[in-house]
Amino acid sequence: MFRFIAILASIVGTAAFAPSASAARGTSMKMCFSEAIGAQAPLGFWDPLGLLKDADEERFDRLRTVENKHGRISMLAVLGHLTTTAGVHWPGEIAFGVPFASIDNGLAGLFGEHAVPQQGLTQLIIFIGAVDLGFTNYAKPDVEAACIEKMEEFGWDEEKQATKAAIEINNGRAAQMGILALMVHEKLDNNPYIINSLLGAPVPFNIH
Repeated sequence: MFRFIAILASIVGTAAFAPSASAARGTSMKMCFSEAIGAQAPLGFWDPLGLLKDADEERFDRLRTVENKHGRISMLAVLGHLTTTAGVHWPGEIAFGVPFASIDNGLAGLFGEHAVPQQGLTQLIIFIGAVDLGFTNYAKPDVEAACIEKMEEFGWDEEKQATKAAIEINNGRAAQMGILALMVHEKLDNNPYIINSLLGAPVPFNIH
C-alpha cells in the first residue's frame, strides 16, 4: 500500500512539469489492461468502480490473483451446493454424535438449527486457513511451474494456454454470481433453485 501511495504521489508531483507524459502513461496502462486475459465479449474491459484507475502492473496482478482465488472458491461452493442438495454427504461425523448427513445445506448449514457445530466449524476454518496460507507462502511457485510444465506436455502453445486461462476466469465469474444468487434466494424464500421451480421441477431444500 505504501508503495502504491508513493507511486501516485510521484505521478501527481510531476504532473505539473510533464502533463503530456503522465497522460500518455495512463492511457498506455489502460490500453494494456484492456487487452489482458479476461477483457472479452460481451463486456470487454469493465471497471465500473475504477479500481484500475492510475494502477500499475503490480496492482493489476494483485487484483487478478484475488479474482482467480474468489472464482475458484465460488466454483467449489456451487459444486458443493449442488452435491449436498442432491443428498450426497461425507460419511461419518463432523463432531461427536453429529453426522455430516444431518447438516442442512447452503447458509442454513452455517447459521441455523441444523448447522455445523461450533467445534466442526472451527476445524473447517483452521483447515481452510492452513491450506490457503500453505499454498500462498510455500507451494504456489511449485504448483504454477508444474501446471505450465503439464500444459507444455499436452502440446498447448501460448494461445491455447491463454484460452484456457480466459475460460477459467469466466467460469469463476459465473460461479461468483451463481453462489450469490443461491444464497439470496435461500434467504428470500428457502428456494435457491428457483429456476427449477419456474420450469415445473422444484427441488426440495432443507425440508425436515
